[in-house]
Amino acid sequence: MVTSPASQMAPPSWAGIVVLGESAIVTAPTDRAAQVLRRLLAGMPTSSLTSSEAVRAVLPVNEVLGPAVLGYVSRDGFRPVPASRSVERLAPGHQDLMALVKSVSPEDAGESGMDEITSAAFVVRKGADVVAAAGFQAWPAAAAHLCVLTAPGERGRGLARQVASAAVAQALADGLLPQWRARPMASRNVARALGFRELGSQLSIRLDQEELRLEG
Repeated sequence: MVTSPASQMAPPSWAGIVVLGESAIVTAPTDRAAQVLRRLLAGMPTSSLTSSEAVRAVLPVNEVLGPAVLGYVSRDGFRPVPASRSVERLAPGHQDLMALVKSVSPEDAGESGMDEITSAAFVVRKGADVVAAAGFQAWPAAAAHLCVLTAPGERGRGLARQVASAAVAQALADGLLPQWRARPMASRNVARALGFRELGSQLSIRLDQEELRLEG
């Protein structure tokens, strides 16, 4: 349990919970929140910490994001997907990449994280338009957090697997550990096809500040 207002495990002012195997880390936006979280979560099994129902039962929660499954793949476990379409490499923030981000719903764009990648973007085009893209954010401890986005009209055609395969290959070549965070089953299936193993989960919670003061 740590107080970390700038943690990237959750949106600003939210608390974040990550479970990996039998271990868990919880980040809180304030010391008061950390004290309440430590006291109220202490008696819960580690496996229940990213259950939204279990957490809501003991904490004053206004809103949750997740849970999401966390998957990882090693160099030996990676299963590259042969590209049936030409995969192009673009700089992060390229205007053609941003056009894809702007073409989808805010929820899809936010979930993908494509506007925050630090790597090159690996993309597939349809005509002049980018219709699928993948890249990664370089995280602490040599992790590469994968970001994948496909235009709604092009989904279900294997494009996500192709661009994600290129991004994972680059992350491994850079000596990083690829991480895949997913909620929808379709995204989890893409990760599994590439050899990712689901080893953890993540939940973000926005605490009720008035109830938090009473708890404190």
